[in-house]
Amino acid sequence: MAEVVEGREVTVMFDGARCIHSRNCVLGHPEVFVPNVQGEWIFPDAAAAEVVVSIGRACPSGAIRVMRKQGEGSDVVPKVNTVRVRENGPLAFEAPILMRGEMLAGVRATLCRCGQSKNKPFCDGSHTAAGFAATGEPEGKESVALEARDGVVEVFPNVNGSLKVTGNLEVVSGTGRTVNRVTQVWLCRCGQSANKPYCDGSHKRVGFVAE
Repeated sequence: MAEVVEGREVTVMFDGARCIHSRNCVLGHPEVFVPNVQGEWIFPDAAAAEVVVSIGRACPSGAIRVMRKQGEGSDVVPKVNTVRVRENGPLAFEAPILMRGEMLAGVRATLCRCGQSKNKPFCDGSHTAAGFAATGEPEGKESVALEARDGVVEVFPNVNGSLKVTGNLEVVSGTGRTVNRVTQVWLCRCGQSANKPYCDGSHKRVGFVAE
């Protein structure tokens, strides 16, 4: 369950189960998100409302969400749905996401592609300890511009297999290149594909197990 902290102008919600410890919050604004303390650690009134909202928008995993009591919060629906392939790391989605029949809170989520997360399908940072190595700059595929670039993206984690993704989506490299445009794709989540970020069936060979 998310931690909810009310401020004068904004409400901050923190979902520890979604956090990948990118530390953008505590490094960028330690007056708002105070690191290494017992008890209260989120102080929404320690910075201007627009600053706190920007922290929420910079959170790659969607663990931090910020709602303004007047005006726009951090959950701005993107005009272009994307999944960014992080170097040696997860798949970072920015889109309205339907997963297992339920809409995820917010418009950002980082999903495991190393196969080691204990919180599948979400990333929990296990790729670092596991020494996962996978490029964030996959080769581009020939694709055509999508008729629509927004809308709901459905992510379905196949049992012991890949992530099946349907909806308008651009696959983007870590440096921001669009490398593919799809309306349906199967993405590797076992960490063993020779065609990352796409599934090549390696999960069967290695005996990958995941709900």
